[in-house]
Amino acid sequence: MNPFRVLDLFSGCGGISWGFKKAGFHILAGVDQDKEALETFALNMPEARTLNHDLSGQGVTELVSSLGLARGELDVLVGGPPCQGFSKNVTRSGRHLDDPKNLLVQSFMDAVEAFSPKIVLMENVATMANAFGGAFRDELLHRFSECGYEVRYGTHNAAEHGVPQRRKRVVFLASRVGLPEPLAPKTRLSLRCGTHKTRDTPAGAISVWDAIGDLGRIDPAAGIDESNQYSHKPFSAFQNQMRSAGNTEITDHTLRPLRSKQQARYDALEPGQGLRDLPLELQTKGGYSGAYGRLTQTMIAPTITRWCFHPGSGRFGHPVERRLLTIREAARLQGFSDDFQFSGSNHKKSWQIGNAVPPLLAGAFAKQIAAVLAGSTVSTAQKGLVARQDDPFLPSPKSPIVASTPREG
Repeated sequence: MNPFRVLDLFSGCGGISWGFKKAGFHILAGVDQDKEALETFALNMPEARTLNHDLSGQGVTELVSSLGLARGELDVLVGGPPCQGFSKNVTRSGRHLDDPKNLLVQSFMDAVEAFSPKIVLMENVATMANAFGGAFRDELLHRFSECGYEVRYGTHNAAEHGVPQRRKRVVFLASRVGLPEPLAPKTRLSLRCGTHKTRDTPAGAISVWDAIGDLGRIDPAAGIDESNQYSHKPFSAFQNQMRSAGNTEITDHTLRPLRSKQQARYDALEPGQGLRDLPLELQTKGGYSGAYGRLTQTMIAPTITRWCFHPGSGRFGHPVERRLLTIREAARLQGFSDDFQFSGSNHKKSWQIGNAVPPLLAGAFAKQIAAVLAGSTVSTAQKGLVARQDDPFLPSPKSPIVASTPREG
């Protein structure tokens, strides 16, 4: 364990904190307004405080008082503040730091100013970085600069960092003590590489079956299997990693019965197929392109959303059995190790998983941050590195950014 302390704002169930905890950090507190998610956070981070707290208005000031931290004392502040102003359906005028839809991002920056942590990690939807000319991003970078931070940001596909899921997010890393080298991907993915259409997973990436294939069979025709024992030995490095805590029992690997017509749709589909492949009598009037989609064994999973409990909301069908993914399988695809326990109803657990930052991605950043805090890494910005002029992710000249990672291809 290292001595570095982490405060997690908008923590949800604790995806970022779990990644940092596995990397040896001490989790000081998780702050959120979702009671069920905080129950899960508390279950897995018993050493931390769990604060059901509204960070809008005077919330940050109240939080500072509650935690009793002196300014500059905190090592790492992390979080993924909700940012409704980046929906594709929002007009350009709704994509600024002072827009009411984005006030929680403003609250996060207020916390940065109030706590003045050594390092800040903020995760958000990928569209934050470049939407509408990057006006919001530039405002954000300027605010970091005013608080005395050097900043690096970039989009990261979780599948390129050991997570068996395509999930693109932007990560802002700000520091008062030096920045680590840009986080290098373990593997590179092309646009369609590892999808259900190509069915090929490149070396270094984790396929669906490498992620969940060791979990026991659940036959819908046989009813709900309440067994909590592993039924197969792990056969991939990822499966071993998920079992690394030494636990011998598996939780949340139970079948959620579907309505008869929902089950009939899965019964009619083969791996890789979806809504458009259903016979006419089972078609729906509308739906997502991936609705009722079944995964394949060799693909990388698409983004696991909070609606993964509903077959009509995405490609959440098992690649071998004609059923929906279990909570544990969805958690595996999000990169939660098997010793992470969930609290709440099936729906709430799905929301917690889908809203979380993949712990393995958070953990990759955590290891770099630990090295900086320990004084073992020299900031590339301090070496005089500036963003490449041909970088498509380069902000406008007025931005105070000092270093940048390129956009993924």
